[in-house]
Amino acid sequence: MPILSRADTSVVGRWWWSIDRVMLTALILLVGIGYVLALAATPATNIALSDPRTMVMIKQIVYLAVGAFVMIATSMLDLKQVKLAALGIGIIFLILTAFTLVHGVVIDGGRRWIALPGFTIQPSEFLKPALIIATAWLLAERRRTPGFPGMMAALGLNGLVLLMLLRQPDVGSTALVASTFLVQLFLDGLNVYWVGIAVAGFGAAGFAAFEFIAHVHMRVMLFLHPTKDKAYQAITALSAFGNGGLWGRGSGEGQVKHYLPDARSDFVFAVAGEEFGLIVCLGIILIFAVIVLASGLLVSFGLQAFINMASSLSLIPTKGMTLPFISYGGSAVLAVGLHMGFLLALTRKRNHAERAAERGAGATMQDRVA
Repeated sequence: MPILSRADTSVVGRWWWSIDRVMLTALILLVGIGYVLALAATPATNIALSDPRTMVMIKQIVYLAVGAFVMIATSMLDLKQVKLAALGIGIIFLILTAFTLVHGVVIDGGRRWIALPGFTIQPSEFLKPALIIATAWLLAERRRTPGFPGMMAALGLNGLVLLMLLRQPDVGSTALVASTFLVQLFLDGLNVYWVGIAVAGFGAAGFAAFEFIAHVHMRVMLFLHPTKDKAYQAITALSAFGNGGLWGRGSGEGQVKHYLPDARSDFVFAVAGEEFGLIVCLGIILIFAVIVLASGLLVSFGLQAFINMASSLSLIPTKGMTLPFISYGGSAVLAVGLHMGFLLALTRKRNHAERAAERGAGATMQDRVA
């Protein structure tokens, strides 16, 4: 990118001098790491899928490029445009998520996908960032406008989404959305008493899922009592970290990718551990730590990363959740690009005129932290 003067008033110029460049750099690093790990994990996957290597590689390059473009383009939006974009995206993907309950494609026991010519899409992935923005706006509007039922609207909207996710069923995404909503309520000033009740409710919901949802029960039992024949993926992934040691076996030298069917998605962190070692894995964790601060968008992003990495390390039961920007996939990469684009847009520095315009529009801190 050419050097831009602070006096440059173009869209790109204003964006460059107002963006959080530390966070932008960390996110671009994740995109680069995602490409490297896609190269490492893809060959074995292609053999299993009988798919030409070049085609899968081209797909992932396109996913990452488009995801990065979506992130940059979204980060150039102002506060009003972020709200409008979130509203439009939210309505479209709320309808599409409901559509999956009737005509969705069943994959791994869940009806979460819509089949389109040449690819599939998971609408709930795009719904999540829009839901976070909408919730932040409703909670902020409640404080600005006396009598506005922002809390009830936020509860109703999140409740509707949670019900749809449970019907798919997608227990992991349900827990992610519920946890993010709880943190938003806490940031909005929710009484600690109600936080305690919500935590107790999470515990009760988790117990109910364990008792009444067969695949949840199975995964928890395999986590508590792993056996080589029934907890194959978790045990194999964990062994990869031991094989990699401190510095790894070298790019392309790992073996775990030949045995794990989800090596390029759910267990891509295990591939990183075997081929590049503990040092690189700690570096990946550090990059996520640099990005994750304390807002709704970041809580969702950070929790998803934690779930993927903790599953690979057998710290929690396995859950089919991707590692943002690193795991293979179209919907996941594009949705994370949108997710972090919203974040970069909301954390940009505003000049005096922009701050005055936002105050005139009634913008509050809750809007900015989303």
